[in-house]
Amino acid sequence: MTTRVQLYKELEFVNHSKANRKKYALLVIQNPELFPIVLDFVFDVNEKNSHRATWLLEFIAREDLDAILPHLDRITSEMHKIHKDSAVRPIAKICEYLIEAYYSKHINKTKRYLKPVHKEKIVELCFDYLITDKPIAPQAYAMNILYLLGKDYDWIHPELVQVLEKNYASGSKGYKARARFIFYRLNK
Repeated sequence: MTTRVQLYKELEFVNHSKANRKKYALLVIQNPELFPIVLDFVFDVNEKNSHRATWLLEFIAREDLDAILPHLDRITSEMHKIHKDSAVRPIAKICEYLIEAYYSKHINKTKRYLKPVHKEKIVELCFDYLITDKPIAPQAYAMNILYLLGKDYDWIHPELVQVLEKNYASGSKGYKARARFIFYRLNK
């Protein structure tokens, strides 16, 4: 059994290597009692390794999205705390995993677990990413998430278009490319 202290020490070794992140993700997936400890580290945003815990959380979601579903209340209620760029991208990606699973044609547990309150918090976070100075990756994920959620919330697409048009001229090449893709999808 891994303790809080042991897991904290292990976070020092979590890096961008896929093999490394997979190793620790599988450790948490196989030991679900560790999940609350990981979340404690993720949301302790002033802790020096909180971003590493966020990388780990993203890889857990990538490997087994079902593993994070019992923790959606906490994740969605605290994800707005994440502010370091190195941790914002994984949080945005986790949200994208959830929303893509929710809108998937395949039957999955996300469709049961993801409640309107979770979706509302994700919408709020995504618009925050688009109207604040965030790197392109979280903004691109946010655009896709909002496009998908706009299928159920009729006010989202007009707001998304307005934000994208406002920021288009000053956006990076990546921002503009993703915005054009979203415009294309909206006009199909």
